[in-house]
Amino acid sequence: QVQVVESGGGLAQPGGSLTLSCAASGSIVAIVAMGWYRQALGKQRELVAEITSGGSTNYADSVKGRFTISRHNAENTVYMQMNSLKLEDTAVYYCYVRSYVSLKSWGDYWGQGTQVTVSS
Repeated sequence: QVQVVESGGGLAQPGGSLTLSCAASGSIVAIVAMGWYRQALGKQRELVAEITSGGSTNYADSVKGRFTISRHNAENTVYMQMNSLKLEDTAVYYCYVRSYVSLKSWGDYWGQGTQVTVSS
């Protein structure tokens, strides 16, 4: 019903920057929130950052001051600028979209993930 496609990611050096993008399409009535989770090898998936339709943001403590999430509501797109990258930011990053697909039905939809590797 809702397709989520991520782009960006790749390899960066410690202290470097990367930008992730995520676009949602399909049977979208209204998006409530969009955001990013990540999962490092051998660890549980964790919230990185999220943004509501009203612009409220929430960040994991580990990325505050380094990552910035933003959203283009008209295009159902979310971005995450990642600066001052650290080795521990290495993970697969997943975009999620919380969206109404009818007046009474909503769900969380996920992208397939994009790899971010921070290495010297």
